[in-house]
Amino acid sequence: MGPLKPVVFSDFDGTITQEETFVGILKKFSPEKSRELIPRMYDLTLSLKEGVRFLLESVESRHYPEMLEIMKNAPIRDGFNAFLDYLDSRKTPLIIVTGGLEDFVRVALGPMLGKVHSIFGLRVNTDGPRLSVISDWASDTELVSKPLILETVGKAVSANPPVLIGDSVTDLEVALACPVVFARDRLARYLQERGKPFLPFESFFDVRQSFSEMFPVEF
Repeated sequence: MGPLKPVVFSDFDGTITQEETFVGILKKFSPEKSRELIPRMYDLTLSLKEGVRFLLESVESRHYPEMLEIMKNAPIRDGFNAFLDYLDSRKTPLIIVTGGLEDFVRVALGPMLGKVHSIFGLRVNTDGPRLSVISDWASDTELVSKPLILETVGKAVSANPPVLIGDSVTDLEVALACPVVFARDRLARYLQERGKPFLPFESFFDVRQSFSEMFPVEF
């Protein structure tokens, strides 16, 4: 039997990026709503589906080009590009699943996009005075249901168990359903509280080291 080649799902904001870029942009362009709603999403008293939609749809469409410009300079977490090369050498797909906007991922990653299998997240319509959210993966509680994407897309890409990399509240539901989880920041705390095992990380060099030990290459 050959080596196990899982599909890797990764969050974007605060995971691939060094900072919570999506939250930072919402705070900049919708400060009052952000102060009201973001703490409620973090303490799990407001659903992501309601909170993210309210926040995005409170932003004026004229600001969207400026938001994209900000994302061009989003700092990427150490080791991510090397991790992409490592996965590519193993023919292991990496799928980015973001609770934010797909456009933000594309702008921030630039040339690295060619090494990413696919991206799933939100889109927006900018034709009206305010942004209008478009979601193809909504559930009862989330605008982007990461468990649904993991179940649907993961099985289409690989029959092997999925690996999740994440950092915050948008990753909690899918982390509880995933057999292998790399977690940091808020997600690590949520999982500790629920007794869910995870592998801690701060850089993608950490992820690569643990990943290579768990899924060794056979020659």
